[in-house]
Amino acid sequence: MKFSCEKCLLSAAIATASRAAAVKSAVPSLEGLLIEASSIVKVSGYDLKTGISTSIAADVSEPGSIVINARLFGEIVRRLPDDVVTVSSDDKFMTQIKCGMSEFNIMGVSSADYPELPSVDYQNSIYIAEKELKAMIAQTNFAVSDNEARPIHTGSLFDIEDGVMTIVSVDGYRLALRRERLNEKTEMENGSFVVPGSALNEVERIASDSEELVKITLGTKHIVFVIGDTMLISRRLEGEFLNYKNSIPKTSKYTILADRKSLIDSIERVSLIISDKIKSPVRCTFSDDILKIYTSTSLGRASDECAVTGSAEDLEIGFNNRYILDALKAAPSETLKILLTSSVSPCIIGSADDSSDFLYMILPVRLKANEN
Repeated sequence: MKFSCEKCLLSAAIATASRAAAVKSAVPSLEGLLIEASSIVKVSGYDLKTGISTSIAADVSEPGSIVINARLFGEIVRRLPDDVVTVSSDDKFMTQIKCGMSEFNIMGVSSADYPELPSVDYQNSIYIAEKELKAMIAQTNFAVSDNEARPIHTGSLFDIEDGVMTIVSVDGYRLALRRERLNEKTEMENGSFVVPGSALNEVERIASDSEELVKITLGTKHIVFVIGDTMLISRRLEGEFLNYKNSIPKTSKYTILADRKSLIDSIERVSLIISDKIKSPVRCTFSDDILKIYTSTSLGRASDECAVTGSAEDLEIGFNNRYILDALKAAPSETLKILLTSSVSPCIIGSADDSSDFLYMILPVRLKANEN
C-alpha cells in the first residue's frame, strides 16, 4: 500500500475515526485504525459498539490496507510539517510515514485481523440538515441517563410522526425534548428508535453548521449516519422507552416568563457555594414579577433576585442547580416560559411564543422546612 495526501486532510480523518477506536482492548487491532487505499483513502475506527469511517482524496500508487495504532498514528501526523504526507507499508506490515524531512517507520497490523463493521439491513431513510441535527442533539443529550440499570435510557429516542422528528432524552430526574421537521426526501413516515448517547455525542462533533443533508439509515439492529464523507454506524438500543407524551403534565397552575441569560446568571452566582462534594438545592420563590433564589451550604449562604413576568403566589420550589442550568443553557430561545403547579410537581420550561420545538421538564427537590 502506498498513497500521498495533504497532511491536514489525513490529520482530520484520523482525528474523526479515532473517536470510535478502543482506548484499551483485549483485541489489539481495535486500538488501531483501518487504513484502506483504493481510488480514495478510507480511515475507520471501531470499538464493537460504534464505528466511524471517513474518506479523503489521495494519490494512491499502490492499493492496499493496514491497521495502525490510532493514538501513535494521530500524534505522528499531527506533528508533521504542513506538507504532503506519504504513507506506505510492505508485506511485513512495516509502515513508513514521510513528510518533508520527517520520516517514521512503525509496525502495523494485518487488516485481516480487523473486525468488519456491521452491515445494515436497510429499512428506511431519514434526511435532515446537519445544523438542525447538531442542534437537536446538543439541546437534548445532556439529559441522557448514565445509569446502566436502565440501558434504554442511556440513549435518546428518535420519534418520527407525520414528517416531524422528535428527539427525547430522560434520566429519571429530567426530560429534554426537541422537534424539527424533516426534509421531504425522508422515506419514514412514522416510527421510533433509540440511539446510544455516546454515539450521538460523536454525531454532534462530526456534524457542522451546514445546510447539507445528513442521511440516517435505519436497520433492524443498527443505525447509520452519513455526514458528508463520514459515516457513523451504531447499534440500536432495545427496550421500552419512557412514554414521554403521558409523562409531561397537560396543565399547570402558574405561568412565568423569564429572560434566559438573566436567569442563568442569577443561578450561577448562587451556585458558587455548591460543589460536587457540598450539595444543596437551589430554593426558588416566585413572587410578583420577582424570582428570589437562595441556597445554604457549609460554605455559607447565597441569595439573588431575577426579574420575571408573572407570579406563582410565593410558591417555593427546590431544584438541583446543575439540572436547571443544563436546561437553561440548552434552551434555543432567549425568553422562556416556566410552567409551575406546586412545590412537588414537575417544572416545565418552554418557549415564550408557545412554540412546541423544545421542552424541558425538571423534577423538583423536596425542601426541608429547617433549611432556611
